[in-house]
Amino acid sequence: MLPFRKQPAAPSLKEGYSLRLDHVPDGAAINALLQACGDTIHPAERWPLALSRSFWVMTIVDNNNGLAGFVRATTDQALNANLWNLAALPGPDQVDLLEVLVHRSLAILRRDLPGCSISISAPPQALAALKTHGYILDPGGIRTMGLRLRTPAEPA
Repeated sequence: MLPFRKQPAAPSLKEGYSLRLDHVPDGAAINALLQACGDTIHPAERWPLALSRSFWVMTIVDNNNGLAGFVRATTDQALNANLWNLAALPGPDQVDLLEVLVHRSLAILRRDLPGCSISISAPPQALAALKTHGYILDPGGIRTMGLRLRTPAEPA
């Protein structure tokens, strides 16, 4: 993103939600959110390791401390940064929650890791927010690659 381009205004959360960088949810809560979004869940016992290896974790919680949004970042702190598990609770506020997660995530990465290339594993619902905040989808036709490991019981 070019620094002189006009930046969109920072989105705000609706009443009843709060953005947290100090809240690390448990694997069951993350899996419940991912499942509600129709995303792939991961073994709950693997989440502590993934979270401990993350650069940071960002959540949106509701007034009952329920997980309404989630994203985590990994990086080599030199050339690459990745956003994983971007998810927001389906419903009337989903687009707004994704907008806040995307805006804040990209702002933190641009501030803390300027010059890093950023890849994002994101649901289709987040594409509008990503484009609004200057993310270029598949620049020049370049796509990131991912590897999904199957357990021996899964069909090929």
